Amino acid sequence: MFKRLFNLPLTSKDSCFIFGPRGTGKTAWLKNNLQDSEHLYIDLLDSLTFRTLSAYPENINQRIKTDFKGWIVIDEVQKIPALLDEVHRLIESKQYRFILTGSSARKLKRKGVNLLAGRAIRYTMHPLTAQELQDAFQLEHALKFGMLPATYNYDDPEGYLATYVDSYLREEVTQEGLTRNISAFARFLEVASFSQGSIVNTSEIAREVGINRQVIQSYFTILEDLLLAHWLPAFTKRAKRRLLTSKKFYYFDVGVYQHLRPKGLLDSSNEIAGASLETLFYQSALAIIAYNKLNYQLYYWRTTAGVEVDFIAHGENALLAFEIKHSKTIHTKMLTGLKHFKQDYPMAKCYILYLGTQTLHLADGITAVPFTEVLFKLPNYLI
Repeated sequence: MFKRLFNLPLTSKDSCFIFGPRGTGKTAWLKNNLQDSEHLYIDLLDSLTFRTLSAYPENINQRIKTDFKGWIVIDEVQKIPALLDEVHRLIESKQYRFILTGSSARKLKRKGVNLLAGRAIRYTMHPLTAQELQDAFQLEHALKFGMLPATYNYDDPEGYLATYVDSYLREEVTQEGLTRNISAFARFLEVASFSQGSIVNTSEIAREVGINRQVIQSYFTILEDLLLAHWLPAFTKRAKRRLLTSKKFYYFDVGVYQHLRPKGLLDSSNEIAGASLETLFYQSALAIIAYNKLNYQLYYWRTTAGVEVDFIAHGENALLAFEIKHSKTIHTKMLTGLKHFKQDYPMAKCYILYLGTQTLHLADGITAVPFTEVLFKLPNYLI
């Protein structure tokens, strides 16, 4: 168990939702932090519990002792959305405190059930960060196998990733009836990986997969609802140039991306490595922002002429620009995007992150910083 940056106010009277992809450590964190007998743990992945509460959601009340004061944890609550109505009733009538975990928001949204708005605070658990791994962090491992905790505990992390993707296909996509054509969806997962860190062309993906464009759009919605993907919006605030406005697509973890991305003789290793480095930065920044409750939004910036900056972090009183390069040296051409962004936003702090070992203060107020150093010190940049 790594010491996680994720935290819950366990002395609070408010109930909580913990969302996050499977395997990020939600259950492990709860069992590690709620160990005593004062709390009730209901696991909907247990087949008997699932069958019983599916048939009679109101029977959850029978599992709770009179005058119960501890936390009631319901793991994978999206398995039985009707439970939320019972949870709502028990919060209102008996002031019970619930911690509800979920690895999918799709079924909850589709059923249109009560999401306890105003009665349960939402939290998100992300894959591991460099700060959590400390000395166990290795960039080579992170870029190849990602940051899901099990990839650091299994002897065969590649085999774990294969099982991980298969379990999502089998348990979430197939069992929930999200699509009837599971083979097409599996093919879509691979083809979508070519769009990692890019604007998605759904028509091109539809031709490659062999299904219509509307279905491809619904597949991307499934990925987002299953918390398997993020969309990075374009930064267009006070724009002084013509900019792209479409969102960029990212699988949520670099290891999942690496597993899904086909690799052949015609594929550029530099392209795959560059997308992996971007993904690692993106998922790390999302985690740091969430865990520290920072008022930042992440974007990318690109002009219609093709001048681009990989990531923009916009806060209430700060504007940061990060260009990510899978290179041990810095060339002048690599600074083009940051220079143009700095011209339009002189107040911005601009960084180019690379695989070198030295911090360099370059022209136009741009700083080159070793990539791994930034991963470990990311909170310092954002706070």
